[in-house]
Amino acid sequence: MAVSTLPLTVRVIRAEHDALAAMLRTVPLLLQAQQRAGAAPDFGALRAMLFYVDEFPERLHHKKESELLFPRLRALAPTLRATLDELEADHAQGERAIRELQHSLLAWEQMGECRRDKFAEQLRVYSARYLRHMKREETELLPRALDTFTPQHWAELDEAFGSHQDPLAPRPGQAVDAAYAPLRERILAALPSPFGWGPALA
Repeated sequence: MAVSTLPLTVRVIRAEHDALAAMLRTVPLLLQAQQRAGAAPDFGALRAMLFYVDEFPERLHHKKESELLFPRLRALAPTLRATLDELEADHAQGERAIRELQHSLLAWEQMGECRRDKFAEQLRVYSARYLRHMKREETELLPRALDTFTPQHWAELDEAFGSHQDPLAPRPGQAVDAAYAPLRERILAALPSPFGWGPALA
């Protein structure tokens, strides 16, 4: 199925996954490059990135999946129930995990280099779990939803998933919410090309 003909819900989920995945993969590389160069990390930008993850993927994206997408799949595709239970458990622990990561970043900023490695390891674990989670949704859930849901199901989901605008995954023709424009600019300015606006990593 051509991307342009996919339900809006699927396009939104994939776009938001792509934006988050790019950030999660890029931040550790950026930190490694800064460490090799002896450059100080931009803690303000890192705080902005973790705030974004908490504000959008954890609180908004997951909430809509858990309250709208998952229940429909649970009802219409019973063989997915074990998978849905596992993905729901991921959602449940996600907010706690991002809080712990934010605390670890603050500890590094306040306590110095002795806390760098702990943050880096927590970021690695968090990112790996999140990337695995998103891959499962895209390979195990969305194809079944496309095969199972009716146009009415998609109309209801599209209304919900189309009602917000992720600042790192703006849809064509839609401007980023002005309230979140500075957050978007702060994050993209700190990240290297091709995801962000900074120079590409060597």
